[in-house]
Amino acid sequence: MRFVPVLALTAFTCCVAQTLAVPTPAVPTPDALFQTNCATCHSANSGVGAPLPETLRRMPWKSILAALETGKMRAQGSAMDASQRDALAKYLGVAGEAQTIPASARCTATAAPFSSAVAWNGWGNGAANSRFQSAKAAGLNRTSVPKLKLKWAFGFPGATTAFSQPTVYGGKLFVGSAEGSVYALNARTGCIYWSYAAEEGVRTAVTVANGSAYFGDLHGYVYALNANTGALLWKTHVDEHPFAVITGSPKLEGGRLFVPVSAGDEPIAAGNPKYECCTFRGSLVALDAASGKQIWKTYTISEPAKVTGTTSAGVQSWAPSGVSLWSSPTIDLQKRVIYVGTGINFTEPTTENSDAILAIDMDSGKQLWSRQLTQNDAFNFGCNGDNKANCPKNPGKDADFGHSPMLVTIGGLKDGGGLKDGGGGKRLLIVGQKSGMLHALDAEQNGKIIWQKKLAEGGGQGGIMWGPAADDKGIGYFAISDWNPGKPEAGGGMIALKLATGEMLWSTGAPKPACVGTEGCSAAQAAPVTAIPGVVFSGSMDGHLRAFDAVKGGIIWDFDSLKDFTTVDGVKARGGSLNGAGVTVVGGMLYTNSGYARIPAIAGNVLLAFSVDGK
Repeated sequence: MRFVPVLALTAFTCCVAQTLAVPTPAVPTPDALFQTNCATCHSANSGVGAPLPETLRRMPWKSILAALETGKMRAQGSAMDASQRDALAKYLGVAGEAQTIPASARCTATAAPFSSAVAWNGWGNGAANSRFQSAKAAGLNRTSVPKLKLKWAFGFPGATTAFSQPTVYGGKLFVGSAEGSVYALNARTGCIYWSYAAEEGVRTAVTVANGSAYFGDLHGYVYALNANTGALLWKTHVDEHPFAVITGSPKLEGGRLFVPVSAGDEPIAAGNPKYECCTFRGSLVALDAASGKQIWKTYTISEPAKVTGTTSAGVQSWAPSGVSLWSSPTIDLQKRVIYVGTGINFTEPTTENSDAILAIDMDSGKQLWSRQLTQNDAFNFGCNGDNKANCPKNPGKDADFGHSPMLVTIGGLKDGGGLKDGGGGKRLLIVGQKSGMLHALDAEQNGKIIWQKKLAEGGGQGGIMWGPAADDKGIGYFAISDWNPGKPEAGGGMIALKLATGEMLWSTGAPKPACVGTEGCSAAQAAPVTAIPGVVFSGSMDGHLRAFDAVKGGIIWDFDSLKDFTTVDGVKARGGSLNGAGVTVVGGMLYTNSGYARIPAIAGNVLLAFSVDGK
């Protein structure tokens, strides 16, 4: 999954897709610095994932400067002297500091728990990552959803992306922000109980248990906070690679926190022909939930990278590398097995664990089996620019797994393959790729393929991105991305399938985006799906959040978030593309983040809360 990390102080990504300028006596203008070092990636058609120039111009210039000097963009910043970095930052950003939240936004009373003590805890709302909420916990149904109205909005100061899956637990809403703050809000009103400043942006969901709140950041740190006060309990750096990040939400089970580790060197640095690409290897780390101490660490590539040669730019190349874990682990509580989907290799030669589903023993960390579904897939963002020094000689399809495998229990096996409805209790892993392929694997037979189906055209940001949902009737719901930067009308749509056989029940195409003409506009539906009985929710890159009838597939509710919002915390906020995280439905309320400055898309910085009674 090509995901560009957000920096500690900024969402700025300035990658180098052409040869860096050689210093000359002439002083380059700020525009020349941008054109030489940044413009190739920061364009609507780059396919790299860097924010658009319009997004950068909404950010404080001091945040951009910090990124160039000490943040993730320090490698690019090192190609310029101090005066050039300063000039470039001021050229791109705006004067002043990020907005601050006034004291009046703080809560004056303790949280009132939802009446039935319901929750949405973590990424997929359970060990199986089905992203399904029961009728009792949801408090909404097919009749009430069309009546939803905006109740309140919360603005993230200093951010141009809103991409953390909201968690609701014990009357509090926990959410991370792109600029590094984690907030505990009153789930009914949006007032702030506490906030905590992490080292980097927080992409993951927060998991709450036993009075603690757990999450990871985009600098490879994992945190445990007191869920009631926000006080730090412990903090652990799970990987020392300078570009290690945590994009997938940690999963808590049996006193252990299971943390997926991914990398930013492939999207951030590989486009720089002077960067020695690539040395990172993905891993799953088990931490003691009480202390943060590492219990075991399992790498997706068994051996560390070694020098394999020299690129056309005269720098060393390394392999094997990559195979990131971009998403939250899935846990089989019956078998005590963890399932993860892996990413591509960044360099050649490729390995057997890339673009695969891995089964790992919960207790020991031992890899039990691997089911590779695309072979020889080596790719990095160096392949997208004019200078392809770091691009593998035989680049693959960039068809990795971005979403968590869904573990579903369904009917027995047919004699001729596939599954029959009813009885048997067979456990399947349902996993989709960016290639557009959907796979149903037998979790009890080393990932044996039960059925496969092509759902989408696929591509680097296409196919099935951040994940489907599955209801309690054996039906799966799949949003289609197929993002195309040159065709805003391309992509999008929702498909419902019987998970036993792959039989299609209905397919609903995406409406034509109303935002055509706006940079970053797209009909693509890359965000993860959320389901409740009778209703399916999907966010779109055009800024719309839609609810679909789970039986017939028609759109029954549609909210356009591409607008300015008056917020409960007084922060200036605007909605944008919906991607990266999905809808949270709890206690008669619905929550979603709006704004996604990656790939590129339409920036935003707002958390929205809906209810039937509205305000």
